[in-house]
Amino acid sequence: MWMMAALCAFFVKGLCGFANTLVFSAILSFGSANINITPVELLLGFPTNLILAWKERKSIQWNLCIPLTLLMLAGNLPGIFLLKNIDSRTVKIFFGFVIVFIGIEMLCREYYPKKAEESKIILIFIGILSGILSGMFGIGAMLAAYVGRVTKDSASFKANMCVVFITENLFRIFLYTTSGILTKEAAVQAVFLYPAMFAGLFAGMKSGSLLDEKIVKKLVIVMLIVSGGALIFQSL
Repeated sequence: MWMMAALCAFFVKGLCGFANTLVFSAILSFGSANINITPVELLLGFPTNLILAWKERKSIQWNLCIPLTLLMLAGNLPGIFLLKNIDSRTVKIFFGFVIVFIGIEMLCREYYPKKAEESKIILIFIGILSGILSGMFGIGAMLAAYVGRVTKDSASFKANMCVVFITENLFRIFLYTTSGILTKEAAVQAVFLYPAMFAGLFAGMKSGSLLDEKIVKKLVIVMLIVSGGALIFQSL
């Protein structure tokens, strides 16, 4: 199940540049606690952000990346505290609602893709909320919803998302380790999942030139909404 989750999640990452955490966690949350899933996914996701950022490095917008990174780091601290101290069942219910909400927002954005103007208020709100969600679950889809509106194309979207997450991932690796969330067992498990992760990532990157990215993205979003609803129902 963990191998399948890694393969599917990072295929989506390579194809779309986001949603790997949502796919990975949505598959595994039915049988595992988020505190066990999140650190493993973090170690899997970090090298993929390096690879995609380097591939799309010409499209990086530092004036967008730097403030988003700082806001994400500010939100990480309360998110990590909640991950470690809140009841697992409550986390799963909250996580289910987050998946459904993000999925609906992303689906609406697919049908209304008009580029939005940057807003400092929205930037601060999305940045801190994304940091909290990332600290708890590694979720960056709220950030993706904002970045997708203020970037001009897929390359720019992937580049800026991954640059933000490189710093954020390093910060979380440090905090997870010092707080005891990231354990030796989680690190060993991540190492065993690297072959599936890399296979999924490069298959997704190659498939981008063969598949209709918009159709695949819509199917992923619908699956995420269904998974989130099922997770809420199961937890209740």
